Amino acid sequence: MKTSIIGYPRVGSLRELKFASEKYFKGEITIHELQQTATGLRASHWKRQQENSIDFIPSNDFSFYDGLLDTACLFNIIPERYQALKLSPLETYFAMARGYQGEQGDVKALAMKKWFNTNYHYMVPEVDDSTSIQLVGTKLFDEFLEAKQLNITTKPVLIGAFTLLKLAKYTGAKQARDFIQETAEAYVNVLTKLNDLGANWIQLDEPALVTDLTKEDLVLFSDLYARILSAKGSIKVIAQTYFGDVRDCYQELQALPFDGIGIDFVEGKQSLELVRQIGFSNDKVLFAGVVNGKNIWRNKYTNTISLVQELKGHANHLVLSSSCSLLHVPYSLQHETKLSEENKHYFAFAEEKLREFAELKAILTDADPYSADLYLRNEELFNGVRFKGNETVQTRTATLTDADFTRLPAFAEREALQNAKFKLPPLPTTTIGSFPQTAEVRANRFAFKKGSISEEQYKQFNFDKIAECIAIQEEIGLDVLVHGEYERNDMVEYFGECLDGFIFTENAWVQSYGTRCVKPPIVWGDISRSRPMTVEYSAYAKSLTNKPVKGMLTGPVTILNWSFPREDISLQDSAIQIALAIRDEVLDLEANHIEIIQIDEAALREKLPLRQSDWQAEYLSWAIPAFRLVHSGVQADTQIHTHMCYSQFSDIIREIDDMDADVITFEASRSDLAIIDAINACGFQTEVGPGVYDIHSPRIPSVDELKQGLFRMLDKIEVAKLWVNPDCGLKTRGVTETWASLRHLVQAAKEVRETL
Repeated sequence: MKTSIIGYPRVGSLRELKFASEKYFKGEITIHELQQTATGLRASHWKRQQENSIDFIPSNDFSFYDGLLDTACLFNIIPERYQALKLSPLETYFAMARGYQGEQGDVKALAMKKWFNTNYHYMVPEVDDSTSIQLVGTKLFDEFLEAKQLNITTKPVLIGAFTLLKLAKYTGAKQARDFIQETAEAYVNVLTKLNDLGANWIQLDEPALVTDLTKEDLVLFSDLYARILSAKGSIKVIAQTYFGDVRDCYQELQALPFDGIGIDFVEGKQSLELVRQIGFSNDKVLFAGVVNGKNIWRNKYTNTISLVQELKGHANHLVLSSSCSLLHVPYSLQHETKLSEENKHYFAFAEEKLREFAELKAILTDADPYSADLYLRNEELFNGVRFKGNETVQTRTATLTDADFTRLPAFAEREALQNAKFKLPPLPTTTIGSFPQTAEVRANRFAFKKGSISEEQYKQFNFDKIAECIAIQEEIGLDVLVHGEYERNDMVEYFGECLDGFIFTENAWVQSYGTRCVKPPIVWGDISRSRPMTVEYSAYAKSLTNKPVKGMLTGPVTILNWSFPREDISLQDSAIQIALAIRDEVLDLEANHIEIIQIDEAALREKLPLRQSDWQAEYLSWAIPAFRLVHSGVQADTQIHTHMCYSQFSDIIREIDDMDADVITFEASRSDLAIIDAINACGFQTEVGPGVYDIHSPRIPSVDELKQGLFRMLDKIEVAKLWVNPDCGLKTRGVTETWASLRHLVQAAKEVRETL
């Protein structure tokens, strides 16, 4: 029995790559020093997998920013505007990822989207009619040789040709089919080079195969790989899928001359049934994704052993694999000093999952797996009682009625009441909520957690920052203000810390995009709110100004989707529990005269099934009502906002309108305002604020640039419906660039108003 990992976390156990990259961006270290950090991390990751007897160890799963961006650069998919900067290859790479503003020019970053149904973000490759897709990069080969020098033969990993062409953005007349020949040739050249270097296997990641596929998609996939595989030489090729099943292309995968097929048996609802009904090719290796690559709970060996034993009856050659890359879980439990041993027994982060593979390998080679000591210890863990439920929470959720999910009166009547109450100007300006978390802000929070300052000192610092933030917003001229969120470490973690039922880690960081890492809370038990979470700071901010101040909350679906959920109850049950807790906070804010309340649902789409036929029954039927439950009890003239970012929302725009918020702000600056066409097509009733500039880039937009964006919006959105705001929170930005950008935003709005 052999084992395989699809991919491994990149940032390091203590986020070494994040900190080195940010120092490089600031000019504090050289490119050589950055590369040294990367080399050390790769070596430690490979050795750790080798120590746990992983047979198929991946290389090229490491990235400075994003794997799909790496693939684009490998194949010369670099738009002319970045090439024109005449930067070094790595600087060009970072310009594509982060944007560039300097002596060489001023360009925005590539578009950024969510990676399928995860909280990881990828950079969207941009292909125009002049793009020449060809092998030009060396990173894939360099890292294979780097591992080889350590006496580790790896399995190079690369985004597959079909997924690359499906996720790319085409800016000219040519579409994916027009690039089949040159794309296939580029991949053939990769295989040829790896053959020359002595590689045994290559893993081509094709997660796009688990989505809804058209006949045209199947032709594209088959045409690409018929060409690629006909010239693969001696190297063996794995078609690796994950995040779902391959029901639309299972037979095509079997028919093509792949040497291995990776199938997800965790999220793939029909994966086992496909193997049962159709069988599996005798001449291929089944890389069976049986260890959950997304969640952090220990593997229940009895279920995995049973599954593997059945699969062995259908596949002649079987390899145990993770269900997806371990990129989506934290690195290790080794730095968790505050979690109880009882808690830690139930968790398996990336490093612990390696040990699970080693244990499963040992158990499955035992003559009687069910009597093996490793199996019995695992079974004992799962036979124990983990926690005691909260009867009050369970009773409250059980007694909800339809009326609890419906806000009255209807939107049109509320809109008129709110317009009369707030008397905001056309194109009202606001921000999404958070302001820069400077080193001083983080130090204050750390000092309080460490116990080196009192609660009174901690709060006074935050009050001072709020007063400063309100004063600057008023001076700039924003219309609807925020308190800045200086007390919050993260938009989800903060609320998890204030709610009962969550537990927290010290260093369980997960990469979200680039250098941005998050530390998801863990849902341990039933969720409830025992005290107000945001009222004190919001009420203080409100006392400092005559302008409206938004209360800032994170919605139940985002809190759940950006946490590690329980596996013993449904996502729906957890979402409703969280919704009731946030509802209590909403009503407390309203009682304290906070008359505009923003309930962010940035991750609404994240758990949306990848197949449209499953959307309503498996997700939207409870995700949308969970949001409505949060705000259905407020007064008609209390204005409810929500925010969504970096996902494709056009195809669920009607459901978003059904959330029945009063104002919705969207990320739009990196997506060419495509969301607006969807809004118009469905008769969207909610007021909207498509983001006018990209906060994930350090560049400062000019007033003219912002005005042009607003005029484009006004061509499609009536002025009475349009808000003006950045596309996301400003937490990760620097102070200077933030205030400069907001001054430009307000000035642009004022100048556009004058033309109306």
